[in-house]
Amino acid sequence: MHIAPFDNKNKPIVDIDDPTVPLNYFNIVKLTKGQAFEYAVPGFETCIVPATGTVNIDVEGFKCDGLGQRTEDVWDGEPEGVYVPTAAKATMVCTSEKAEVFIAGAKYDKVLDAFSVRTNELDKVQYGSDETKTHRKIKHILGTKYHDKVGRLLVSELFTVGEGGWSGFPSHKHDTDRLPIETRHDETYNFRFKPSHGSGVQMLQREDGKSGDAYHLVDGSTICLDSGYHPCAVLPGYQMYYFTILGGLSQRSLVQYFQPSHADQLETIPGIKDMIAKFK
Repeated sequence: MHIAPFDNKNKPIVDIDDPTVPLNYFNIVKLTKGQAFEYAVPGFETCIVPATGTVNIDVEGFKCDGLGQRTEDVWDGEPEGVYVPTAAKATMVCTSEKAEVFIAGAKYDKVLDAFSVRTNELDKVQYGSDETKTHRKIKHILGTKYHDKVGRLLVSELFTVGEGGWSGFPSHKHDTDRLPIETRHDETYNFRFKPSHGSGVQMLQREDGKSGDAYHLVDGSTICLDSGYHPCAVLPGYQMYYFTILGGLSQRSLVQYFQPSHADQLETIPGIKDMIAKFK
């Protein structure tokens, strides 16, 4: 499902009990200097990631000051995040002139401990190639290195390297728990383009061998993925970014099932097996 950009007034874009992605939660909070925002999400662990701007965070006594170093856009520096335990009250206060803050969440009942992820603690991977039109990099904020500190939530940022090209290819899905070949993970994206008038397309094919759907992506588009194979592409001349939220049903580790008709290209894209391993 595609959600076009709109003024959400700091209210969840993907709320609890969402009919498409019930395992996900997503909000965008926009603040000006000195403004505060407080939230708690029952039944969901969350992660605060400034897209731009800087905020001070307080999670029931756990404090993280100066979170977020980017000013112009998501390409302007490295991401940072704070993990917020299930149902915990979190408060953010904007200390820059303005801030745009992502809140990502996954359904999880147990209560863990809050912690921060600063720029030197990110887990990064770059893969693909210009020749295969799949060159991209991922910055994992809540990646595999935090399996012992997070319940079901995976949070990352994906950037195309250069202009134009494909992402999420070879096409894959993760909509059914059938280990060891696949896990059920709901997924939510928020897209940005550089320059911002750029655009792209999100494909969604429910069944191998049958035609699917396509959604026109613009700066600020949100995509909710419950099932099916889902590659996306950006127009030539533009860079693409998407903030990625994954919430697992029965486990945190993601096992992707690659579309049989394209699976042979796993052998042709440089570094893609390292990328797959970073989600497990």
